[in-house]
Amino acid sequence: MFNKILIIGCGLIGSSVLRACISKKISKKIFVYEKSKKYISKIKKINSKITILKKLDKKISDIDFILLSTPMSQYQKIIPHLNKFLNRKSIITDVGSTKQNVLNLKKNKLNKSLDWILSHPISGSEVSGPEYGSKNLFLNKWCIIVTDKNKNKVKRVLRFWKKLGSKVILMDPYEHDKIFALTSHLPHLIAYNLIKTAQDFQKKKKKNIIKFSAGGLRDFSRIAASNEIMWRDIFFSNRKNMIDAINMFSKNLNSFKKNIKNFEDKNLRRKLMNSKKVRKQIISLKQDIAKPDFGR
Repeated sequence: MFNKILIIGCGLIGSSVLRACISKKISKKIFVYEKSKKYISKIKKINSKITILKKLDKKISDIDFILLSTPMSQYQKIIPHLNKFLNRKSIITDVGSTKQNVLNLKKNKLNKSLDWILSHPISGSEVSGPEYGSKNLFLNKWCIIVTDKNKNKVKRVLRFWKKLGSKVILMDPYEHDKIFALTSHLPHLIAYNLIKTAQDFQKKKKKNIIKFSAGGLRDFSRIAASNEIMWRDIFFSNRKNMIDAINMFSKNLNSFKKNIKNFEDKNLRRKLMNSKKVRKQIISLKQDIAKPDFGR
């Protein structure tokens, strides 16, 4: 599919792309640019044919496909190197979880002769690092491609993610950020806040409550173990939609608080029953599977 692919940043997502590209034989040659010496030693063990680049210089001038898999705050530092050395036939894409900020960066900082087709694979884990990467990470998972006027290069990016096993859909960047503020970004923020609340309670009461973690707190702790740099970037990049989502959540939380305080049985049960429908819908859409409940 490509002669040369460059993956910039090779943690969980980047190394999963790397493994999938090797497995699917998507490129004749694969290059990796990664600043972490610890990560580099682990990447070298994946496949002996991987070429590690120490700099983004003239060696990238004939790269066909470049994937940015660093925290989004690093994009601005990478773009000048792409502007200086890439050729206009190259395709740039990324894996960032917000898109309006990346689109603005593309418009204002990227050389007009270069093409950046924005991507967002909806897959990942709470763990980070190349040792956790999997060639099957994207299998049957959604990947969002932002609409772009360069139809031919959009098709090539679509084909790339499909080769990795993703289900691909085109989406407007503004719609993307609104949707994922609610379906992904807010849940992570809630998880971080819940764990902080448990920590505060434990400190105040001077009791070890963590050892009694039931299924709910365990699930939230898994989400809250995600990479802090990545999520800081997401929260800041999507701050307007995040604030709107937080306000909506706070309003509903206060409504639950009122129901509980006033013993409003009918209103509370109706909310709980309606919430159950969403779980069934997620399972029916094959976004998850029904699992046994090991504790409440």
